[in-house]
Amino acid sequence: MPLLGCLFEAAYAQNSEQSSGASQTAATITVRSNLVLVPVLVKDKTGEPVVSLNSGDFILTDNGVPQSVQLELDTDSQPMALAVIVETGREGALHLSDYDNLGAVLDAFIGNVSHHIAVIGFDSKPHLEENFTDDTDAAARKVAQLQRGDGGAAILDALDLGIGLLRNQPPAYRRTVLLISETTDDGSETRIEDAIREIDDTNTLIYSFAFSSVKTGVKHEASKIPKQGGSPYMDEPYAPGGCMSKDPNADLDAHGNRSVQALDCASDLLPPLRLARMMFIAASDGLKQNVPKSVARLTGGEYFAFSGANTLRQDLITASHDVPNYYVLSFRPQSPAPGLHALGLSLKEKPRLHCSTRKAYWVDGEAPANTR
Repeated sequence: MPLLGCLFEAAYAQNSEQSSGASQTAATITVRSNLVLVPVLVKDKTGEPVVSLNSGDFILTDNGVPQSVQLELDTDSQPMALAVIVETGREGALHLSDYDNLGAVLDAFIGNVSHHIAVIGFDSKPHLEENFTDDTDAAARKVAQLQRGDGGAAILDALDLGIGLLRNQPPAYRRTVLLISETTDDGSETRIEDAIREIDDTNTLIYSFAFSSVKTGVKHEASKIPKQGGSPYMDEPYAPGGCMSKDPNADLDAHGNRSVQALDCASDLLPPLRLARMMFIAASDGLKQNVPKSVARLTGGEYFAFSGANTLRQDLITASHDVPNYYVLSFRPQSPAPGLHALGLSLKEKPRLHCSTRKAYWVDGEAPANTR
């Protein structure tokens, strides 16, 4: 996946690329936009949403560089595409009875807008249980009817499927995930670096509702990526040919992974991109420790820890109060370097308020290579 020296294409989160007649022989028309959308939830010290701010109250940085932002209006009236992703395997099997009669709270979460809902269950593999429907009650019944799965908990694979389905929903729809799972992944084939890319590559808000995992740590070896400290990030120089040499040992920290190698190279050549590399490392560490919390924070969504049906219902109601109160900031980066971009957000002279927002976006030079 080349990250340097390529033409800019907007990150998928804001990708307005559309094609006409893709399945026919007619020419394809491509539209590119570099508008970056940043959803922001602001709460006071009591946990109540703050809705009286304007664009001048926000300080937004892209790889440490301040940006001029605008406030998008009436985004809460847009239709919603919602993927409900529920663990049925491993510890998730013990909580299936907690998901009865969720229709009313799902209605409250969506609000009075047009919507599509899909239901995905997962154990060692994700399964599409209900394709997108506008019938909230039908989706809630499907969630209540989910059956016990096997001993796996492939959270990253389920998110990969859900986000992939959301990509194909109409562009005008807000993309949202409700993830109900334990905290640690067990059995996913999706690599952590690919999961981070997938999560950051979309304008999808993830709301996570998690119960404790008995096991700790991510199981699959493919998910382990370089981390600062210890043997990774050694001080050995790059192999002949420079940091982007095709020698698999050119960048020992990348362990042969070209996308990680390119990100290392970018951060070495362009110091501001070190912020993006630091964010990438923090995100990968978070996914190894608590997947639902990490993905919620990466997207600007919310994380709730629940123990049973009552606390889950209360948390869903809390989330439903927050959904319509997001600000959506937008900015147009000037000549952005291809690769991962770290976003930073703060409020001017309002230290007692807390912001939740997406942490990053990607700029593509060309279609990413399949690194799985």
